[in-house]
Amino acid sequence: MEIYDLITNKAIVAPLIAWYIAQSLKVIIELVRSRKLDLGRLVSSGGMPSAHSAMVTALATTLGMIYGLGSAEFAISVILAGVVLYDSAGVRQSVGKQAAVLNRIVRELKERRPMAELEHDLRELIGHTPFQVGGGVIIGVGFAVFWVLAIP
Repeated sequence: MEIYDLITNKAIVAPLIAWYIAQSLKVIIELVRSRKLDLGRLVSSGGMPSAHSAMVTALATTLGMIYGLGSAEFAISVILAGVVLYDSAGVRQSVGKQAAVLNRIVRELKERRPMAELEHDLRELIGHTPFQVGGGVIIGVGFAVFWVLAIP
């Protein structure tokens, strides 16, 4: 019975499916944009839409619909969502910009003198623009509402 409870728990399933939808959309968007199938986008961070945003907003929406907007569960999930949304559009976006600058510096240094310890570029696509976060929020809220209302 515990496994059944786990796989039918809307507060777990809805956020995970919202995350998967957002990650799948990244693959489709990349396929349309570059005409190249990149299945690595299914598990990578950054890009449009934000899967983290989709997941935490689906969680908050689901808990709000199940327990009510005045519940402690909803309050906790809204605070968590706020931190994740801020982090993905703020801190992680800045880290990506800094990685781009550092990668440029490293390339220039390698041209002057090879540096074995600087073999790999830093990941630049880490965070999200506010538009990408908004896309994730729309997916998360929209899917959670559908899931809670349509699935008994």
